[in-house]
Amino acid sequence: MELLWWLFAIALMAVGLIGTVLPAVPGAIIILAAAVIHQIMLGTEKSLGWWNIAALVLLTLLSYALEFASGYFGAKRFGATKWGAFGAMIGAIAGLFFPFPGLIIGPVVGAITGELVAGKRLVGAGRAGWGTLLGNLAGMIGKLTIGLVMVSWFLVAAPAPF
Repeated sequence: MELLWWLFAIALMAVGLIGTVLPAVPGAIIILAAAVIHQIMLGTEKSLGWWNIAALVLLTLLSYALEFASGYFGAKRFGATKWGAFGAMIGAIAGLFFPFPGLIIGPVVGAITGELVAGKRLVGAGRAGWGTLLGNLAGMIGKLTIGLVMVSWFLVAAPAPF
């Protein structure tokens, strides 16, 4: 039975890793859920301790903070005003309702719209949109890295099933 829970946890973590790069799938939460389920089903003797689970929770929170902040800081890096950064955040929220393309296009369109409302010309607004896109891509790479750290942490901290 122990091996079954290991296979379940590994399969769920693989889905979580895929979810770190797909905008609509909560990858870090799936990885955390796999570790918690593994710990609950096998106990602390044969799985992670609660301190390790707490560390995975912190990594999950860091992953989501990075996701929300990356588009904002990308836009600011490329010269966006407060309106452009605010537009990027509103676009990200609006993009939640249109899963895959919306979460990528929404912040870009929001940043461009915010810059145009602020009075910037189209070139400056496009630069802010480009910064938002690059920030979101950097955030996606960061989320994947955190997901890999979470899976590695689980594999190193949990005792082997054999």
